[in-house]
Amino acid sequence: MEISTIGRPRNVGWLRAAALIYGDWGTSKAYVIGLALYSIGFAALPHLLAVCAVTGLVGVNYIWICKHFPNGGGVYTAAGLHSRHLAMIGGLLLLADFIVTASLSCLDAFHYLGFGHDDAKKWAITAIFLIGAVNFFGPRHSGGLAVVLAVPTVVTVVALIAGGAPHLSQFHAVPPSGGLLHNWVAFVGMILALSGVEAAASNTGVLRLDSGSTPEHPSVHRTARRAILVVMIEVVLGTGFLSVLAMCLPNEAVRHENDLLRYMGETFLGARFGLVVGFVFGVLLLSAVNTAITGMVSLLYVMARDRELPEGFDQLNGFGVPWIALLIATVLPVIVLNVDDSVAGLASLYAIGVVGAIVINIGSCAFAKNLGLSRYERIVMSGTFVLLSAIWITIALTKMHALVFVLVVLAVGLGVREFAVHRRRLVPAPAPAGPAPPPETSRRQAPFLGENILVAVRGWTPALEFALEESRLREAELYILYIREVAIQINRPVDWRDDETARSLFSRVLAEGRDGKLHPLFSSSDSPADTIIDIAATFGVDTVVLGGSRRAAPVNLIRGNVVAKVAANLPESMHLIVIG
Repeated sequence: MEISTIGRPRNVGWLRAAALIYGDWGTSKAYVIGLALYSIGFAALPHLLAVCAVTGLVGVNYIWICKHFPNGGGVYTAAGLHSRHLAMIGGLLLLADFIVTASLSCLDAFHYLGFGHDDAKKWAITAIFLIGAVNFFGPRHSGGLAVVLAVPTVVTVVALIAGGAPHLSQFHAVPPSGGLLHNWVAFVGMILALSGVEAAASNTGVLRLDSGSTPEHPSVHRTARRAILVVMIEVVLGTGFLSVLAMCLPNEAVRHENDLLRYMGETFLGARFGLVVGFVFGVLLLSAVNTAITGMVSLLYVMARDRELPEGFDQLNGFGVPWIALLIATVLPVIVLNVDDSVAGLASLYAIGVVGAIVINIGSCAFAKNLGLSRYERIVMSGTFVLLSAIWITIALTKMHALVFVLVVLAVGLGVREFAVHRRRLVPAPAPAGPAPPPETSRRQAPFLGENILVAVRGWTPALEFALEESRLREAELYILYIREVAIQINRPVDWRDDETARSLFSRVLAEGRDGKLHPLFSSSDSPADTIIDIAATFGVDTVVLGGSRRAAPVNLIRGNVVAKVAANLPESMHLIVIG
């Protein structure tokens, strides 16, 4: 009896994917323009436009990366084409980016909400702990919520641009001063509009397949291209137009590096609209904090599953959340905030991590001979790699505290990896559980359930016993779907042999001795309801059998009820039976 491993359902269309990417990438304009004015004043326009151009170039590179990595192409995966050590370094640089993204976004969110420096820091630390606590239950930043947040942000940006257009007569940008080196360093200090593009590559494993492709030969090129292009155009054009309008602001604007867009709204459209801008961007920045924390948890979990980190990092709580990884992902941004609580200081820490991760990702793809890039793609990616490498080296040479920060992250991370690898050499792998006798079941008349039955389980449950008995009496095909709930986004399936409960369950199923009629399936998923619906449709079952939920009402409110979601979305041609 063969045990099949099922991947996550590919149910994210381009619109939801674009909204999820925008939740991080779209926040960059909230601080990049203000920091540029704060840094070199009204001579910053050419530098900001250059940042927009580089952002567009990187976006095009990631469209190609998504084409060649339909099952997930983040830096950790791409660097793994060359060596595990390089993959670990790329992953740690991405981790450094996530840490500072959470710190910077949360701090700037409360500046946009109108808090002063000291109060903004206190509320930011409190908010990070609260977001970490809520993530204990594994809530996901769903596409629907992302759309709800993205739409008012885009509308606000358009309103800002429209409201500022009549003020173009007050344009007073000044030419850059100093030599080429001085302006290059100033430009490098503004490279803050790149974070978020990594999420596009990392999540290709859940994107809806292009028409004509199959799960065996997947393609998400059209879906990913549309999602990235929409966000890239908004980020590039939105940042560009707002940068021009920033040159029309009074000289006082240079003192609003923490909330420039709010100040722009107040100046162009009045105090009330300034409050609207502050609220919209404040909420979007808090959303980016949640995205960064869940990104850290996912990254640490995948590293642990790849045996690069100690086993404890992949231990899941009852809600499918790696709780040790979540604790680390919550504490690290707070530590960084206590070390440096200025937006300008955090920005330099942020840039060295995100640029480093992107350099390794693009470089790994450009120099991977077996990736199948076209000659044009390889040339452009190689040129992008050289440009971003020069930017990263400049950051490292001019921002010593940023270099120290990233070196500490790399040293600690690689040290933990060496400890984990050494420890695993000393500990033998656990032996698989032996077969257990099947439970006694009472014979009774079976109702008509169809010829194909799917039962979703998390162990040997009354629902499974019911499905086994009914399928035996009817001689029906029974698909036994064990779902290992992992409430984070990962693109690779978990081996069922690594799950103790799954091993025990499948041993008992094998003892049934009904080859050809029982079909064990294993899946690791952050959305059990979507997985159940997807598998039911894939195998064309007649009936789905589920066990009743025993979770308390507050937990169901936060996480959603699986039975209710399956009942609402199951095709009308399928029956649903709930046991217990």
